Amino acid sequence: MPVACVRALGAYLPPRVVDNESVCASIDSTPEWISSRTGIETRRVVDAGVATSDVATEAARRALDAFGSDPVDMVVLATATPDYISPPTAPLVAHALGLGPIPAFDVSAACSGFLYGLSVAAAMISAGTAQRILFVCAETASAFTDPGDRDTAAIFADGAAAVILEATENVDAAGVLGSFVLGSEGRCADLVMIPGSGARDRADGTLGFTTPFITMDGKPLFVQAVTRMSEAVRDVAAREGLDLDDIALFVPHQANGRIIESVADELEIDPDRVVVTIDHTGNTIAASIPLALAEAAAGGRLSAGDRVMLTAFGAGASWGATTFVWPDIAVAAS
Repeated sequence: MPVACVRALGAYLPPRVVDNESVCASIDSTPEWISSRTGIETRRVVDAGVATSDVATEAARRALDAFGSDPVDMVVLATATPDYISPPTAPLVAHALGLGPIPAFDVSAACSGFLYGLSVAAAMISAGTAQRILFVCAETASAFTDPGDRDTAAIFADGAAAVILEATENVDAAGVLGSFVLGSEGRCADLVMIPGSGARDRADGTLGFTTPFITMDGKPLFVQAVTRMSEAVRDVAAREGLDLDDIALFVPHQANGRIIESVADELEIDPDRVVVTIDHTGNTIAASIPLALAEAAAGGRLSAGDRVMLTAFGAGASWGATTFVWPDIAVAAS
């Protein structure tokens, strides 16, 4: 049975940089408070008129150029900030790339989108449905963030990254995805939300039109995120027969600097083995893990043969983790 192998990685961050002082122009806060509570100093934001499909196409094109080989036969896209409620964003990206009438669809798992989407794409390959899959994670969270909301305005940001997955019969090859641990808890769904146009009012259960801005309840979210990500990492390590000391690099979802630090403390992981990019990228939701991977690889922190552990927690509430050995691949990062 074929298994999925990571073959290329492309990343894109929009050029516009927004610092904490600029954010504070519309909220009651200070740059120092933002950095101390979130770990964020700057973030990238798209210009007006730039959509999720646009940043997704940029990242996807870089991944395809890095791959430079046979064409893909499926596109999977993870996003919490699609161009439309319907149609999905993936077909728009496939069309922009000139990929022809191949299957293309979206996965919605918020900040856990990279892990959920990887598992879906890997299953498609194992089932023989596709030979090569372009998997893209893309967000324009700034379009869904209320600039006057102190809880979210400083946190969410924009960006995209894409990987090429290819089928292989060599289960021991570098880049082959390991076990996935995935979970969700619907009773915690209101910790992070983007209401839809017909969203159900949480108070009286009626349907009504609401502004689709991200809302977040930070304190319980923090506890859930640390607990679930730590558990997921331990579960994956146990399934793969690994000790946490076997992991060369931990790449967590870049939700909040204090969450990342607390997960590392809980797992007793040296900070030198943890990738932290949130200080200059902000929280890019589904795109945060592949963006962090691209930066780590481009910066020399990842070498072929290194064991990587990925973990995330996000809206849903959803969480997950997986591991694989970093392959000798081309990385195209902005």
